[in-house]
Order: sequence, then structure tokens, then C-alpha cells
Amino acid sequence: MAEPRPVPQFANPQRPVIIAVDGRSGAGKTTVAVELAALLRRHRTVSLFHLEDIYPGWDGLAGGVERYIDTVLAPLRAGLPATWTVWDWEAGHDGASRTTEAAPVVLVEGVGSSHGRAGGFLDAVVWVDAPSKTRKKRALERDGETYAPFWDIWAQQEERLLNGSTVPAAADIVVDGRNGVADAPEFVLDALTQLPALENVLAPELARRRGLEVVATRLDGLPRAELLFHSLYGGSTNAVWLDSSIAEVPSAGGPAAAIRPAAGPEGATPGAGAAPAAPAPEAVARSRFSIMADASGCFGQRASHREGLTTVSAGKVTTHIRGSFFHWLDSVWGRKAVRAPRHYPGDFTLGWLGYLGYELKAETGGAARPEETAGSAAPQLAAPSTAGSQLEAGRTAVPAVPDAALLFAGRAVVLDHQEDCLFVLTLTGVHHPQSYREAEDFLATVRTAHAATLAAEASSAEAHADATTQAGPPASGLPEEPPAFTARDGERRYKDMIAAAQAQIHDGNSYEVCLTTALEARMPDGMDPWAAYRALRRRSPAPFAAFLRLGSLSVASTSPERFLRIDSEGLMRAEPIKGTRRRDPDPAADAALKQDLATSPKDRAENVMIVDLLRNDLSHFALPSTLTVPRLCAIESYATVHQMVSTIEAQLAPGNSRAQAVAAAFPAGSMTGAPKISTMAILDSLEAGPRGIYSGAIGYFSLNAATDLSVVIRTLVIQDLPDGGTHLSLGIGGAITADSEDGAEWQEIQAKAWGVLSTLGSEFPA
Repeated sequence: MAEPRPVPQFANPQRPVIIAVDGRSGAGKTTVAVELAALLRRHRTVSLFHLEDIYPGWDGLAGGVERYIDTVLAPLRAGLPATWTVWDWEAGHDGASRTTEAAPVVLVEGVGSSHGRAGGFLDAVVWVDAPSKTRKKRALERDGETYAPFWDIWAQQEERLLNGSTVPAAADIVVDGRNGVADAPEFVLDALTQLPALENVLAPELARRRGLEVVATRLDGLPRAELLFHSLYGGSTNAVWLDSSIAEVPSAGGPAAAIRPAAGPEGATPGAGAAPAAPAPEAVARSRFSIMADASGCFGQRASHREGLTTVSAGKVTTHIRGSFFHWLDSVWGRKAVRAPRHYPGDFTLGWLGYLGYELKAETGGAARPEETAGSAAPQLAAPSTAGSQLEAGRTAVPAVPDAALLFAGRAVVLDHQEDCLFVLTLTGVHHPQSYREAEDFLATVRTAHAATLAAEASSAEAHADATTQAGPPASGLPEEPPAFTARDGERRYKDMIAAAQAQIHDGNSYEVCLTTALEARMPDGMDPWAAYRALRRRSPAPFAAFLRLGSLSVASTSPERFLRIDSEGLMRAEPIKGTRRRDPDPAADAALKQDLATSPKDRAENVMIVDLLRNDLSHFALPSTLTVPRLCAIESYATVHQMVSTIEAQLAPGNSRAQAVAAAFPAGSMTGAPKISTMAILDSLEAGPRGIYSGAIGYFSLNAATDLSVVIRTLVIQDLPDGGTHLSLGIGGAITADSEDGAEWQEIQAKAWGVLSTLGSEFPA
């Protein structure tokens, strides 16, 4: 069995960087290696070694690999020229001696080039793969009949060599060669620049990112956002809509000037509807822009992180980057790679969009939390509900979600709700000549969709009314039978968790514990995530609503809370929410609830504690004199709840890493409690399962070094299952302090779940 390849150390400038291009015969690895060498030679000398020159005959694969390790890799690793003996294929014996120089970069190509002991000599491994029939056809077309009699012999040796090998799975870069590798080398070069071991060596290639330009084309008139997104991205497997849905709510004061809550059915639980309430100016400002994008085009990429491994896919190339997610983020974001066009008012200039899950806390001071030890430190608690596990019995298991998932958009549509227009953003670069044609095509596509949507609205008063009436009927596509949710923690256990949290507070281990739980449901016949999100955004419009479609995983969020914004000039802003009251359909009762929240000592204490925590989080990377709290414990009203919100601002100190500034504040203090590190450990001991996406962040990381992230609350996570069913998850929680009352806290999580559950026609589980 091949030995696992150790994680390489950072390249020593006194020796070559050695990159293996491995794979079975006919996969396309020779083409990749030759063209990659040509690209690398733009900035340095490169040596290229082919293992086929050293294999001792058609039955000499294993022996050839050992000769290669001892006579080629070992001296090159030491920074010495490698002198080796070539195999004379026509004569059938060893031939002349040759020398491979220890150039700054050495590429070694061939079957087994990263096998076994070879892995310890390498800085990076590229694995090229293709189906067996495809490989055989290519190999015979390339080498003709001379290869045909030996194909089976050679293929059997490859299988023996690679049987049980970890090389394909452990490779740094994997190339899918099933449809050829014609455009793969450029992607492989970009992928190599993301590997920590090669960051310094490939600095000239990293500079290619600075040759990019963003173009913003304004189209006047703002079409109905739902129709535009569906028209442009309805067929995209990976797409993101950062949706300021609250901006579409009309009032007598004009667009985005009021919040019109959804009307509930007669006799509904209070909070189903309320009188129109004008939002705070800050809420309107947060809702100026909406962003729509997918991962298509030559710049498109998809990234996910799980348990210390970031996987990035671009075209035919997949890169595996071992290490911290935030280190990877720092390598791809945080430096100004582009300038925003002068006439474009937005802060997003293309880049990465998606989510960061709560479990990334393991990189920011929290502990990794294996599923099997969840809640094990709190044996005094009642057992978690078994209803969910009974629901899953005999059915397809629900896969764990990635700790983070992002897509890179090289083109996007930005809706400006204030100016009643949209901007088509396109990215071009001199090193990506096809990007210019793609930009023209995308602009034409958006123009067509924009015009068609506006025309459809103009010709249909009914469509216009449906687009602007929040109390209208739910979006079509939801199943007739509503989801039946089960609670991870029933009322008894949740109240036990509250008591345990308060015991920790009384012992001085925490001031505030932001306790959470989850509701889950399975739809055997499936549920359309897009239909669910359309219904949610109409029922509960919010400044940080979002719809993420990431393959079989979708996220439908109606979050009102900003986690952290860093603008292109480095101004940091956090806007935590602590304190919630459900809306009431009676205006007088609703006003009383709002006043009760504004004057509540408990809610104010919770909010102020989180403000202090976030002031500390931001201070690590801020200019000290710039740390301010311009707004403390203000009340904002949304469709189903009133919220208490504060604002903390600071200026990022010059030279500081923006990715590390995000990490220092993550996860949001409003979702942990204070002090953050010790309280996260308490939460690990109390909560019965991982939070996943809930309590994390959704937003963008822009090429101009800006970011804007929301807190993942009021969010439905939707997973399509292999058996055709759909799994739903809704996280809920509340802040526990010394004077919390368990009955009121149990009612609060029901209030927070109401907006999503009522939209789906579901009830809070008994």
C-alpha cells in the first residue's frame, strides 16, 4: 500500500520545488505537464522529467518507480543534479546516462511519480484522471500499434501499483480528463498558487490577479427581482442571491420606506401580522443593494471547507488545500485586486459569495466538536429528543454540511433599490482572453432578461400587485402537506439546558450563554428550495435575506442581522441583535410590545454585554482611537418581530489582515455569549448537536477587499437527499442570563421560529 504523502513544508529556496504530475496511462498527464512547464517558464527555469524514460521495459513499472525515487528525486530534493540511466525501448536494455538539473522548479511526470516513498520528496501532486476506455483509446491513438500488444500488461501493473493507494485521494490537485485536458494547465497553474507550500515560489503568478478589471454597466429600471433571478440563474447548479427583500416592500413614503408584515389567518398566534411600521433609517441603508451571481464563466470557482481541508473546483481542476480556512481566505481575498468603476456606487466588485458555518469556531478559539461527544459533558440533562432519529430510521442519512461553502463570481447583477436600476458587473483580464467575449455575452443575456421582465410587469397589473403585496398568497410550489417538524430538544430538556447555563453563570464561567436548538423535518416526496425561499421572502422581508443554491444544499435566509462589514477603505461595522418581541396584529398591542422591549432591563443587559464583546473582537485589528458605538439598544421592527440593535464601528489598522479580522470576530458574539471562548465550551457541553450553517455568516468577500456578512438566523437549511426526499433544518435560540425565566425563553424560541414555520404552514412541535 502506498504510504500517505506528508504535508510538505514551505519550500526551501536552496532546493528545487518538485511537483509531480501523476495518473494512469492515457489520462492526459503528459500534456498537462508539458504545457504547465511552458507556463512556469515565463518567470523561471524549469526542469521536466518523464518517468517513461526510466521504466525498465513493459513489465518494469514498479522497478522504474524505485529507480526514479533513488536516482532522480533524492538528489534533486537535496538541490543536486540528478544523473540517471535512460531505458532504450527499441533495444530493450539500459541506455545512456542523462542529467536533470536542479532548476528552481522541477516537474516530474509519469505513472507512479508520487507513489510510495516519492511523496516525501514532493512539494505538490497533480493527479490527472479519466475513465479506462477513454484512456486506452487516447493511448493507442497517440502511440499507435506499438503500444497495443502491451496495454493490458501495463494496465495490470498500474492497478497493482495503485491498489489501495492514497495518492488519488490525497493529491493536491485533481484534473478531470474525461473530456480532454486542453484548457486544464492554466487552471492547474492558478491552483498551484493557492497551495501554502508554493505561495512564495509562485509570487509572479499571484501577480496575475492584479491584471483584472471590473466593468459596471447600468441598466435603468428595476424589474421584479424574483423573476430576474429565476430567468438568469434558474438553471444554475450553484448560485447566490444576497437579497435585500425588505427593499421591495412599498408604502406611501415610496420604495423601501416601510415594513408591511404578513397577515396571518384568523385566530392565528399573535405575530402572524401587524400594522405597517416604518423601519429605522439604518435598516433602509442596509437594504440598498441586492446581488445575484453564479459560478459560471472562465473565472467561476466553487470552494468548500471541511475538517481542515479546503476544496476548490474550477473548470476541470479541483484543488485540495490543507490547513486553516481563514488562512486560505487570506490567500485569495483581502488585498485590493480591482478598483470599482467611478459611476458604480456599490461595494461589491465581484469575488467570493456564500456561507461560513458555525463550526469554523474551531479555528477561532473554540474547540472542534465531534458529533459523538455532543452534549456529553452535561449528564444531568434530559436526553435529546428521539423523534428525529425515529424519523430517520431506515431512510437515507442526512449528510453533514461543509463548514464553509463559497462560489467565485466573475460576473454578477447588482440591484440598486435606491436608484431604481441595476448594474451588470463583468470581470476581464489580459491573462484570460476568453473573458472579454464572455463579458459581452453575459451583458447581452442580462439586457434581454431585464427588458423581458420589465415588459412582462408593464403588461400585467396582476403580476405587479403580486410583486408588491406582502400579504398576498404564498408562492406556488410548496407541498400541500406542510412539513411536520420535530425538536432536537423538547421543552423539558431545553429548560434543563437553561438551568445548566445559569449554573455556569452563577459559578462565574460566563455572563451570558446564547443557547440554541434545532427543528428538523423530512419531506419524503421532496420540496422545491426555490419555492420555499420565494414564500419566505414575501412573508418575512429582511435586509439580509439570502438564497444559496449549492448543488444539493440550499439555504433560505431571512436574517435581519449584520455580523460584520468591512468596506474597501477598512471601516469595520458590526450590528448585533439581542432582544426580540413577536409582532401583534393589534396596533396598540404591537406598540406595547415594542415599548416593553425598549425598556426591558434584561434585554438591554444582554445587548450591552454583546456590544462589549464585539468592541473587544474588533479592537484586535483596529486603530484604538477609532472604536466607537454610534448606536446602542435601538429598536427595529420587521414583519414578524421587533429587535433591539446596536452598532459598533472601528477603522482597520493599516497592514492588518482582513481575513484575520473576520476570524477574530467569528462566530458572531450575539450567537455565543460572553466571554466568547469559555462560553463556546459551555455551549459544546450543553447542545445536543452541531449548529452547522446556523449561527454562522452569509455574504461576500469582494475583489476590492470589502466584505459584508449577515448572521445566519431565521434561516431554513434545505438538503436534497439521494432517495428523492428533502431534509429541512431550522436553528433557533436565545440568550440566557442570570435572571432569565425558562418559560419566557421557551416562548421566545417559538417566536423566532414563527416566521419560517408559519410560511410553510407548519406548527411548532409539541
